[in-house]
Amino acid sequence: MLVPRSRQDRESDSEAEDVEHAEKLRQVKAVLEEGGHFSGIYRKVQLKPLKWIKVPKSNGEGEEERPVEALMVLKYGGVLTHAGRKQAEELGRYFRNNMYPGEGTGLLRLHSTYRHDLKIYSSDEGRVQMSAAAFAKGLLDLEGQLTPILVSLVSKDSSMLDGLDDASIEMEEAKARLNEIITSGAMPATSNSSSECPWMTDGAGLPSNASEVLPKMDKFAKHLTVFSSCFLSWKAKLTKKVTEQVRLLAKDEDEDLTEASAYHVVLPYDQAKALGKTNIDVDRIAAGLPCGSEGFLLMYARWRKLEKDLYNERKERFDITQIPDVYDSCKYDLLHNAHLNLEGLDELFKVAQLLADGVIPNEYGINPKQKLKIGSKIARRLLGKILIDVRNTREEAISVAELKSAQEQESSSSSKTEKENSDNQPKLYIKSEDTRRTSTASEISMEQEDDDDKETQYRLDPKYANVKTPDRHLRTRLYFTSESHIHSLMNVLRYCNLDDSLQDEDSLVCDSALERLHNTKELDYMSYIVLRMFENTEVALEDPKRFRIEMTFSRGADLSPLEGNDVEATSLHREHTLPIMGPERLQEVGSYLTLEKMEKMIRPFAMPPEDFPPPAIPAGFTGYFSKSAAVLERLVNLWRFNKQEKHNAGTNGK
Repeated sequence: MLVPRSRQDRESDSEAEDVEHAEKLRQVKAVLEEGGHFSGIYRKVQLKPLKWIKVPKSNGEGEEERPVEALMVLKYGGVLTHAGRKQAEELGRYFRNNMYPGEGTGLLRLHSTYRHDLKIYSSDEGRVQMSAAAFAKGLLDLEGQLTPILVSLVSKDSSMLDGLDDASIEMEEAKARLNEIITSGAMPATSNSSSECPWMTDGAGLPSNASEVLPKMDKFAKHLTVFSSCFLSWKAKLTKKVTEQVRLLAKDEDEDLTEASAYHVVLPYDQAKALGKTNIDVDRIAAGLPCGSEGFLLMYARWRKLEKDLYNERKERFDITQIPDVYDSCKYDLLHNAHLNLEGLDELFKVAQLLADGVIPNEYGINPKQKLKIGSKIARRLLGKILIDVRNTREEAISVAELKSAQEQESSSSSKTEKENSDNQPKLYIKSEDTRRTSTASEISMEQEDDDDKETQYRLDPKYANVKTPDRHLRTRLYFTSESHIHSLMNVLRYCNLDDSLQDEDSLVCDSALERLHNTKELDYMSYIVLRMFENTEVALEDPKRFRIEMTFSRGADLSPLEGNDVEATSLHREHTLPIMGPERLQEVGSYLTLEKMEKMIRPFAMPPEDFPPPAIPAGFTGYFSKSAAVLERLVNLWRFNKQEKHNAGTNGK
């Protein structure tokens, strides 16, 4: 209904904006109508209220707020590629073999004997969900397609792993300051102290040698006098050059290309293709077509939109927020479509990378204090869940230790009784809430049995578990999210000591790791942060050193597709895949970060446990999950009688 039936000529600025708005509406309409229905995990519509008014309630009692203006966001595409599937599965296998003590098969044995408590959470982005499923496949050595794995193992939690709304004001301020620094060329002055810690300066990481490309820019942007603007103008020219080549390729393929506007292009959407392929389509590449399910038409629409969004010719204004998107498209095409030999693409990639390395980290805060403020707002819920995870793990470990100690004392001081014989049956036991320990008044309030964050634990009773180490138990929580949440979580971990309440504390991240993080410009696909919690059973339960935390991170597939020196990289490049960088320590070797210290440093920025809503049961599986406990109890009871029948059968000679 909103799409105008007739098109207008651009006679004025206001009319030109109306035309641009109409073009966007046509694109939205085309995407929503593709396939005849709106469904799947690769299309999403968001409506964000922007303006509210107060109106009288229908019953005449008081007033209520009603939205009168909203922002509509349509997200589509972003299909997980064959390379993404391979990288995620490989990383899952790496975790299985390296992140857990012992050999890789040890984790599988623990998992198959109820000694590995695993939960996987994902944002609602389609490629993120499929990445989580692919990772789980490699971690647990599963077989088959990803869709059943996704449905059975991955829980979607968009409230925790999606969205930047809580920090929208602060991020707009950071982007405005970032735009000012880049377009004016006035880099912030540095002091002696900041030279020793360059990550403490405003706009840390932004390129300072942009003037070196001035001679190359002159022929494109002689009218611009500020070097940063020249730099952007050169990038815009290169983007136009690549876009024009793709347009000609699309035209040669005789696709239905509407040259008037990229927004008129009807982009093909196929849910079957959207699920991704496992291998490179050699035939398509041999035929000179783009890799994957993307055609030249879609490829042209992608580049045409970037060209229009990067530089507004009518307003003569650059949009620096488009720099990361240009960089992503360059890297994608260099990796997957190198056979198309797009002239100037490698040069554009180098320019985009230089700018993106400075722009992306600073979008989440121009300086450390702003990074901490933005990070705490974006990752507040995730930080709260992490604290719940480690607290539950600690309480479970203490409960098991106390129970084991009590059983040992009982067995050494008394003999078996009739009651013990009557209890001699295989069973599952649920961790008793009565054995929980609390040390402070605030923790007592969180330890009530009806707390929403408490998890019911099902484990084999060690007395009846047919394994050598029945007390050995692992808990794994995996959270798959976007780059924004990784940046936010990392910023809280490394800058939490800058908060006024923690001024006397050292950072959770050592100085050498702070420097490495400063030099890490990009957190690419499958970048990760790992918090591993260890228990030292040789010290007393009350000792803070009973539990320690080890933190590592990886910048993911952070390797240039132009890299040609490394033999492994060259081999993987031929498969359209880049290697995932290994983990790096965030603490000095030999240092000891206690769980108590980590909780103290993170708690001011985390959502309190009482603010978490009760866990929701997936609508499609309500009956199964709601009755799971009852089913387990019935299985236990049946198991007892079944074993007794077998015993009687054996005595009768049958």
